[in-house]
Amino acid sequence: FVLPSAGAADLAVYDVTGRRVRQLVHQSLPAGEHVTVWDGANDDGRPLRAGVYFSRLTVGGVAQSRRVVFVR
Repeated sequence: FVLPSAGAADLAVYDVTGRRVRQLVHQSLPAGEHVTVWDGANDDGRPLRAGVYFSRLTVGGVAQSRRVVFVR
C-alpha cells in the first residue's frame, strides 16, 4: 500500500462475517510504499481456512477495503 503522507496506519484482515482475524499493521508509518505479507494465520498464530477474506486499510480516518482470496 502507498501512504501519500506520514501518519497512523491500521491494516487488518476480516472474515466474511466482519470479525477481525488478524491485525497486520497498527503503527505510524512514513509516506511512501509499504509491503505487508499475511501468512494466513489469525492473531493467535493458528492457520485459517482457505476462502474469502477482506483487508481494511485505515489511514487518517479514511478506510479502504479489498476482497482477498486466500488459498493453501
